[in-house]
Amino acid sequence: MKKVLSLLLTTCLATATLAACSDKTSKEQEVTKDGRVILTGLITKHPLTKNVNKMEWLEEAEKRAGVEIKWEEVTADWEQKKGAMLAGGDIPDIIVGPNAITDADFSKFKGLFEDLTPLIEDHGPNIQKMFEEKSELKVISTQLNGEIYGLPKYQRYWPDTGTRQFINQKWLDNLGLEQPTNWDELYTVLKAFKEEDANGNGDPNDEIPMDFAPIGTGGFGFFQPTVLLGSTGMTIVGGGGQGYFAEDGKVSNFFVDERYKQLVEFLNKLYKEKLISGEAFTQDYTKYQSVARGEGETATVGYTYGWELTDRFGNELAPQYSSIAPLKIDESSTVKPSWTYDYNVLNYGVNMIQMSSQTKNKEAAMRFINELYDPKVSMQVLFGSLGPNIKDNGDETYSILPPEDEKMDPGTWKWTSSWADNGPLYISDSLKLTLGTDMQSVGEQTEALQSALDAIDTENDVLPDTFLKYSEEDNNAMSLVNTELMNLAMANFSKWVTKGGIDSEWDSYVEKMNQMGLPGNIEIVQEYYDDYKSKME
Repeated sequence: MKKVLSLLLTTCLATATLAACSDKTSKEQEVTKDGRVILTGLITKHPLTKNVNKMEWLEEAEKRAGVEIKWEEVTADWEQKKGAMLAGGDIPDIIVGPNAITDADFSKFKGLFEDLTPLIEDHGPNIQKMFEEKSELKVISTQLNGEIYGLPKYQRYWPDTGTRQFINQKWLDNLGLEQPTNWDELYTVLKAFKEEDANGNGDPNDEIPMDFAPIGTGGFGFFQPTVLLGSTGMTIVGGGGQGYFAEDGKVSNFFVDERYKQLVEFLNKLYKEKLISGEAFTQDYTKYQSVARGEGETATVGYTYGWELTDRFGNELAPQYSSIAPLKIDESSTVKPSWTYDYNVLNYGVNMIQMSSQTKNKEAAMRFINELYDPKVSMQVLFGSLGPNIKDNGDETYSILPPEDEKMDPGTWKWTSSWADNGPLYISDSLKLTLGTDMQSVGEQTEALQSALDAIDTENDVLPDTFLKYSEEDNNAMSLVNTELMNLAMANFSKWVTKGGIDSEWDSYVEKMNQMGLPGNIEIVQEYYDDYKSKME
């Protein structure tokens, strides 16, 4: 894929953008033989997701809208590609992906994206109905000046957290160990997993005691060890993001918090003793998933993070694992553990789809966008096409079907089949849909975490970042500072976990973070957070 994109970039150098090539084709062939308007589209999608041209629901949606979309698919290196594309100023007619284009991009590249407000009024009945039923969706779609450049998603069914922590119960039983309840006990368990042939196959060196999802350069996300910050009583959102969190109504950033330092020191202790996968910082997500599937009935990973057991380990190995409760730091700790609180992040999404201001047939593009927000279509955006993925029960109710491939887990099947969580969609509260076994299991596997989640003060200890809309000036200022902060913070995280040194470098690091403008960013977030809370009273 990288080679193809590189070739396209070279070919289109005269216009300095990837999208220009496909845009040229669009302008030369504006209408298909059957009268459909040709549009160009770009989608940032999950690596597991199949070619969009093989999605039945998408072809049907395009036909109903009277369009044919020439899609470019991006599964990696989006930020680099986006930079070149936006700088060139010539973008595809439609861009799809979760916040692939951000509010900061709208501010920086003025005039590049279409204000959808009048188009929604004239050609967006499904979007209008969505805004009427869920007024907060219009709020998170609208810039402070009243313009709408990106449309949202609402997927309704997702739980309070996206990340569960799993441990191989069979390995614990093999070694006569109990589930860990604190960091000290986790260390003891991981050490035993490494040294005592926990999977019982006669090879004491093929176990990976601990593994976590790939760490990006722009901040933290799901399935990463930042969830252990909950052991300190800190409630993060979305796995951590760029470090901003709320505590007793006050905004802070954990990248300069002593509790974060404590976590990094613990992870370094584990890494030094080879209790964390040696590939944790180099593997991609596909490798992260495949390693946990093991070999037949022989598991490879002992303790890790994921969405749901079958999604993480596959159908065959999933029964070996258990979901465990949040850990305390140590046995004497009096701090009540928290956990990453992700309901807003999981069910609401911003800037899921945009339109270029250069689009020649804006009405046709809006007809297609409107189609995506029909609840029946949105159901297919999320779970896959009617027929292979969803059963129409004939009475205005629907049921998610098990994977056609019996060896595939439902979560992987969903991500393979459709845009899934990465798509613009609206699951109406009135839609009658029976969820698949994975979503039913997610609820059960969250039970170990639920008491901690229920105890969270969502008004004062959860930063509602999804719902905060910043002014252009503040957006630009924060974006520049955050880029610098993450360049420093994420590089240091990897270095400190793998090589150590945080204790001696911490003070100078915190000083640099502050010099870069972190206190100013915290002040800005606090201002908008306070304003949001006042409106919710």
